Amino acid sequence: MIEIVDADRCIGCDKCIDVCPTRVFDRGPDGVPVIARQPRCQTCFQCEAYCPVDALFVAPLVHPAPADSPFTDLDAVERAGMLGGYRAVLGWGRGRSPGARVAVQPQAPQ
Repeated sequence: MIEIVDADRCIGCDKCIDVCPTRVFDRGPDGVPVIARQPRCQTCFQCEAYCPVDALFVAPLVHPAPADSPFTDLDAVERAGMLGGYRAVLGWGRGRSPGARVAVQPQAPQ
């Protein structure tokens, strides 16, 4: 479930708005996407994967996180290295190795 849009990192590119299959986001008056319809989120991670500046966090939950959850705390998510974490696992972004190359190791024939 989408939980965080970091306005300080966001560059207003609208990629998250464009890739979201359920139209969760609206463009805010300042150009930063707003989570307008969170219950529609399918936890597909597309917004987080396509964000070029790692400004989004999708929690691995199918329902919104409780208000006191660390998943809703930008500082906690950032300290844990989870902001844009799905994108990092994929290997997308500067200085990262594509995830498929490191996740799948060739097996020796038997």
